[in-house]
Amino acid sequence: MHYQIEERGHPNSPDYRIYFKTSEGKYISPFHDIPLIAETEQDKDLPAKRLKKNESEVLFNMVVEVPRWSNAKMEIATKEPLNPIKQDVKKGKLRYVANIFPHKGYIWNYGAIPQTWEDPNHTDEETKCCGDNDPIDVCDIGTQVCFPGQVIVVKVLGILAMIDEGEMDWKVIAINADDPDAKNLNSIEDVRKSRPGHLEATVDWFRKYKVPDGKPENQFGFNGQFKDKDFAVEIIKSTHEHWRALVQQQKNSGGIECKNVSCCESPFKCSTDEALDVVQSSPAFGSAHPMSPEGK
Repeated sequence: MHYQIEERGHPNSPDYRIYFKTSEGKYISPFHDIPLIAETEQDKDLPAKRLKKNESEVLFNMVVEVPRWSNAKMEIATKEPLNPIKQDVKKGKLRYVANIFPHKGYIWNYGAIPQTWEDPNHTDEETKCCGDNDPIDVCDIGTQVCFPGQVIVVKVLGILAMIDEGEMDWKVIAINADDPDAKNLNSIEDVRKSRPGHLEATVDWFRKYKVPDGKPENQFGFNGQFKDKDFAVEIIKSTHEHWRALVQQQKNSGGIECKNVSCCESPFKCSTDEALDVVQSSPAFGSAHPMSPEGK
């Protein structure tokens, strides 16, 4: 499935939004309507829901929020109808991440795996921390620099247990399945061997990126060690089940907007026309505002 984006509002301003639609032009939620598991060419001939024997080889969809080397803190708006991507705002100001020496902005394409949710009412057995009320985060270590709203297929390699101000905030490490290196990277150990320093830089970046904003360093479960891809897939599956309960109204939503167009068992399912109304009620696309020096 190929997806398109539609920009609304003014880039570099609080009203800027990126909405998603199918190749047929129907508006959707990137959080709820893009499938967790990516459909590959080979899968089209398989019966529905049949997975490969080794589930860790399943490919997942990733919604790119932030391109590598950029600073604007773009994110899926979990509390807005159809969950467009927007730039985070704090105290009335657009948020940018600081450059953590020696890096420029985010050091991978950063985004989320759709149809997952880190439940704030669920306590992780290992870390004893609750979820951060967001879809699970993913870092694509591929060579292509993506764009906000791009939907790519990724191969999961491992996961890092970040603890952000007491909340569980898993970071999945993955690679774009179309990347030339994807066939050679099959585990977190492969990343360690072929990309020396990359994993260490990732931990260092996540530890320090909020410090320039006056916040403490982030902490990590498992002593900051990456867990393998099988562990990562189990975490993803768990967050998918939490998401399923969320959209079926079996869990307290925590303010999450669950409007969707495709989840049959969801009381929040809406019509194509209702989805169109949501997008058309937002400001029309206009010229970009000047970018803050923090974003350059």
